[in-house]
Amino acid sequence: MPVVSAEKLREIGEALMVAAGVPAAEAATVLRHCVDANLVGHDSHGIIQIPSYIDRIKAGHIVPGAPWQIVQESATTTVVDGHWGLGYVVNERAMKLTIEKAKTSNVAAATVFRQSHIGRLASYPLMAVEAGMIGLITADSGRSPKHVAPFGGAEARLGTNPICIAVPSELEGPLFLDMATSAVAAGKVSLAAARGQPIPEGWVVDKHGKNTTNPNDWRAGGALLPLGGSEGYKGYGLAVMVEILCGLLTGLGFGVEASGRHNDGVFMAVFNVAAFRSLATFKAEVTEFAHYLKATPPSEGSPGVYYPGELEHLRAVDRRRDGISVEDATWKKLAALAAEYGVSSVMG
Repeated sequence: MPVVSAEKLREIGEALMVAAGVPAAEAATVLRHCVDANLVGHDSHGIIQIPSYIDRIKAGHIVPGAPWQIVQESATTTVVDGHWGLGYVVNERAMKLTIEKAKTSNVAAATVFRQSHIGRLASYPLMAVEAGMIGLITADSGRSPKHVAPFGGAEARLGTNPICIAVPSELEGPLFLDMATSAVAAGKVSLAAARGQPIPEGWVVDKHGKNTTNPNDWRAGGALLPLGGSEGYKGYGLAVMVEILCGLLTGLGFGVEASGRHNDGVFMAVFNVAAFRSLATFKAEVTEFAHYLKATPPSEGSPGVYYPGELEHLRAVDRRRDGISVEDATWKKLAALAAEYGVSSVMG
């Protein structure tokens, strides 16, 4: 696998997206989010996504430069129609507006519909953290094809329906939770397939409803399992609530429509910490709490306790220094697109 710097990956991705008809500013936004995902170790949401985005642009499922429209709002709420624009662009703008509203109203929320894939959820609540606020976001895939079986079921009826919450602190790296309500994010199964690696048992059932370690069984009629293993009803219940917030509250609906068009529905909220207590005191106590948790004696075979988000921070430090490994299958797709668009020099 080639090892590439974050800056080079951004350059490659931006060149390909611009060649595919994406405005330069939008391409820069997309690649900032994608490469940030690579840096923190979430390669399933990184540069591997660019070929699929270009395929969707070619199919007309993603509309570069799409209008961004507020269809309903109040002092504390906003409903945004992204008109099938790039999810990173649509959603980042919605989060910026929600943060601005929370500065005056202390609590603000928004729903977003008709946008493409928004990538790694943590990108958006971390924007709120930079403003001294707590950020929350949930997302579903609208009425595009589903990946996750309800608890006890053998057929996909839900999305991976992730949840993220980020909190201000004085820690070296940000403290946040970013998790799918499925046993694993769909992109991690795709990544394993691209790398020719088996997956752990408990991630996927095949088309017959049997547990499998072959990642290719998922695309061949299988389904991801909900978070929780034998207690998967917990992940299933969380997924249902996310679907209601992001599918029904946004008006996207549930189930699958014939077009197969990916459509991330989003609910986001921002809480101004200073409306509840001193921001400085809160950040100091969150930091103390994290250190308290980290001071827990490790269990047998454990490297110790990390606060939520710490491992991502440590990976980012390493990858900024050492570069990012890109699986051969993805590199070949990027090179093929570069040749198709006459920008092969960017791969050098």
